[in-house]
Amino acid sequence: MIANPQPQKMSIEQYLDWEPLQEYRYEYVNGKVFAMTGGTIPHNDIALNIYRALYPHLRARGCRINVADVKVQVNLNSPYYYPDVVVSCDSRDLNARKFIQYPKIIVEVLSPGTEAKDRGEKFAFYRNMPSLQEYILVESEKISVEFYRCGEGRMWLYSPYTIGEDIIIESVDFSCGIDSIYEGVSFDIEK
Repeated sequence: MIANPQPQKMSIEQYLDWEPLQEYRYEYVNGKVFAMTGGTIPHNDIALNIYRALYPHLRARGCRINVADVKVQVNLNSPYYYPDVVVSCDSRDLNARKFIQYPKIIVEVLSPGTEAKDRGEKFAFYRNMPSLQEYILVESEKISVEFYRCGEGRMWLYSPYTIGEDIIIESVDFSCGIDSIYEGVSFDIEK
């Protein structure tokens, strides 16, 4: 498929019509579109490990979990992002076809090229979503997971996890060993 030329600026409606016709995924922020970059194999393995660990637990709770190719509408005006993993337990999202609007949990797997955006711009937008309870950052080049949990008055509480610990996702009453998130992931420098 040949991608249509990327417009300089577009409305949300134009973006939502244009993007499904493209060969690649594009995030949308304030009228501009940004092509998504490809991830590494460890990045993909980590996202899939999170999905595999959470799926049986969430299905029993009536929640949905999606990986990578599902965008989140942060608010009605902008932006639209593609998190690595998104969980929604809101009935309005259960049959969504184009995007998730009421995420409870968003996970970003960090890479050197995306870490600053995931920690900065994306978190700044995400934390204004009333439905979001936990924002989870997972390192792809070492074993480290960071949780930001929404507390009282929209204050965000920070919890780091590392080797040998159990991670706790409070909003869905789930825990697992950090080793299951990194199962099969190699940190050797290979091409």
